[in-house]
Amino acid sequence: MHTVAVLAVDHVIPFDLSTPIEVFTRTRLPDGRPGYRVRVCAEQPEIDAGAFTVHAPWGLDGLASADTIFIPGTSEPAITLSPPVIEALLAAARAGTRIASICTGAFALASTGLLDGLRATTHWVAAASLAAAYPRVEVDPEVLYVDNGQFLTSAGAAAGLDLCLHMIRRDYGSAVAADAARLSVMPLEREGGQAQFIVHDFAPTPSGSALEPILAWLHENLHAELSLADIASHAGLSTRTLIRRFREQTGTTPLQWLHHARIQRAQHLLESTQHSIERIGAQVGFGSPTAFRDRFKRTTGVSPNSYRRSFS
Repeated sequence: MHTVAVLAVDHVIPFDLSTPIEVFTRTRLPDGRPGYRVRVCAEQPEIDAGAFTVHAPWGLDGLASADTIFIPGTSEPAITLSPPVIEALLAAARAGTRIASICTGAFALASTGLLDGLRATTHWVAAASLAAAYPRVEVDPEVLYVDNGQFLTSAGAAAGLDLCLHMIRRDYGSAVAADAARLSVMPLEREGGQAQFIVHDFAPTPSGSALEPILAWLHENLHAELSLADIASHAGLSTRTLIRRFREQTGTTPLQWLHHARIQRAQHLLESTQHSIERIGAQVGFGSPTAFRDRFKRTTGVSPNSYRRSFS
């Protein structure tokens, strides 16, 4: 039987800790046998989980004989793993054990060096911090999970369920995974990725900066068809100077900033109104419904209709 070890460390997020426990303990094979045995392992017998204390029945020796190890997220992502925990994970990796992280557990996994040179994900709020802390890891904030074969990572919260179901399908096939998905009241595959949940904040512009008036004007004119020349003319700048100032103060180009602002406004309208997709596209400056749908899906990973079903 496949053994799954869930590593508990102080400040573990209870939801992340319980996700693989619940999903894998309920997984049944076609003949009714359990597909997995699950054990909770920790360096110390008791682990601080915030609202309560976790008593771990297994020590770090429980990782050595596991087929899969899960590293749940912690409320303090930059938490430092102890040398014994790191060595236990490295020893498991050398033995070929599959190791997966949920949410900010990617920080702990990255701290071992096992994600160097690989693509990984984490909760979108923490993605930039993960990329800054571990520049050798290729962080993708827009997906629900990343499967590198031996090492897997998932985004936050419910994305841990997506990862578990994906792994069950790898281990036992789609029929077993579909049954596990039904027990979890989850689709076997969710449409889109993490991008649809991301709140796209704009880079802060210092009060009184040269760009402040033009950004306010752009927000007021998201419905209008605006070219780079139109924006530069209103700002009283050459297009080259406008692009340079945007790069310096927002980290992007004027048109990219405008596209993100339009999609952000469209998300708000989809969530808060019953306007048609065509009307919303026009309200945020797209010349045709097709152009709006294409841009929206490229940015969020889902169609406007799918976004509305999820968030309205």
